[in-house]
Parts: sequence; C-alpha cells; structure tokens
Amino acid sequence: MKKVVTLQHLYGKNRDRMAELLKNLVENELKDLEVKVEVSITPENWAEFILEGEDEEVSANLLTSRYGSPAKKAEPGKVYLGFLQAFTEDAFMVNIGVPLRVEAEELKALGSGKPKQLAARFGLIPHLPIEVEVSEANKKIKTRFTKKQLDLWWSWKKASTDRVIINAATRSEIKNAVKKTGHGRDIYEIERLGLLEHAVVCREKTDGPGIVAAIGPRLKSEMGVVIGDSR
Repeated sequence: MKKVVTLQHLYGKNRDRMAELLKNLVENELKDLEVKVEVSITPENWAEFILEGEDEEVSANLLTSRYGSPAKKAEPGKVYLGFLQAFTEDAFMVNIGVPLRVEAEELKALGSGKPKQLAARFGLIPHLPIEVEVSEANKKIKTRFTKKQLDLWWSWKKASTDRVIINAATRSEIKNAVKKTGHGRDIYEIERLGLLEHAVVCREKTDGPGIVAAIGPRLKSEMGVVIGDSR
C-alpha cells in the first residue's frame, strides 16, 4: 500500500462529494494499471490517495505528476502551484501547502486598485488554482504571480465576452443550471480551471452579471464576473 498526498484542495460543504468525484476521475485515469484507489482528506484538506496493487508505485508517480504535492516550505527561485485563499486590504492570500502573501506591490501588474478591487475586476474568487514564483529580498520571502498566470487573467479581461467564474460545482451542475434557466444559447462554453472551478464563457451580447443572477440560486458556489473590455 502507498499513500500520496496531492495539491488538490477539497473544501467546504462539498468536500465528500469532491472526494468521490476525484476518485472517479483518478480511477478512469489509472484504468489501465493494476491498482485499487481510495481517497481520504487530510486535516489540511488536501486529497490523499491510498493506492494498493501491482502498479501502486507507477500510479503514485503519475498522481504526483498530475496533481502536484503540497510544499512544506517556500524556496526562493522556485515556481509553485496552489490556490487563491482570500483577499485582504493589502494582499492576496494564496496557499501552496504553506500560506503565502502576494503583497499589493506585487499586484501592480493587474492595474490600480486595492487587492479586493483587483479581485473583483478579474472575477477572482477563493479556491481558484494559481501559479506563483517565490523570491527573496532583504532576507524576506516575496511572492508574485507568474507571467503565465497574469497573462491568463488579462486574456479574460481583454476578451470580447464576459466570463463568470465559479467554484464548488461540477461542469455538469453548471451546465444543468444554465440549461434550466434558459441560458443555453447565451454561452459559448464552460472552461475547466480546476476540479470544481470553472469559467462560463458568455456570448458577445450576453451580460455576465445577468448569468450570475440567473444561475446563482441553483448553485452553492462563490462566483466572480469578468467584464470583457472589448465588448
């Protein structure tokens, strides 16, 4: 038997459902290997895989490669995957396995405004997967978002359509909510950002806040809206 703790964060009231969904996804990914998969949740809310079988070692390596591992400490010069945790008056809080702060000074690449204003402008909500790089200045750890991450957010903002960012919901749940509220023709697609984090891409003449108002009551999710500048 082999245990693998991954960077996949399971959160909120949906934790058990997320764990079951993750198990199904992983079983499908490992269907050609001789291994039995179980999923548990660590005290830190990371997904832990319990693997047993002839191919448990190979499976463990594949899962680590696919989902990453929580960092035990932030080392200067390295890039880390993690997720957005919260937005304070002077920083974005992120978690890579250990909590980090992206200070206001490092958020200037997103334009002017306080962290909470920037988060609202780019539709950012807790639990979105992110990529950060860590550096050291004056013996102090500094964290900033990678160019790849910033480029993604700016591509949302500069688009010709609005986007609705949603956490704690499966693609099928979002699709069902959109269909039942009669907005199927008002969106292009549902982009997957993480296990239960998605972006609903609106059509050119569709108002993002209107989609939130319609599907919000049907989903137990936090939502953000990016208003496309090229509309």
